[in-house]
Amino acid sequence: MKTYVIERIIPGAGNLTAEQLKSISQTSCTVLEEMGPKIEWQHSYVTGDKVYCVYNAEAKELVEEHAQKGGFPANSINEVATVISPATANR
Repeated sequence: MKTYVIERIIPGAGNLTAEQLKSISQTSCTVLEEMGPKIEWQHSYVTGDKVYCVYNAEAKELVEEHAQKGGFPANSINEVATVISPATANR
């Protein structure tokens, strides 16, 4: 599977309550269960007006389908080419 970073513009995302975030997460997981094993949600970063999600999927189209079925924006979907970290500097 490939890894994708999805940018979702959601005004006020950083002010969502724990209950609201739980509800959004439950909706996402329900859609993922229906779609099967070809797409997986890893985690998300919630910021002021955006949510950045990391997904593994066999194709970008599956990420688009998940967003459509869940009612989530997917303002940009980018395939990860490689991952670097501080450990990269020591190679």
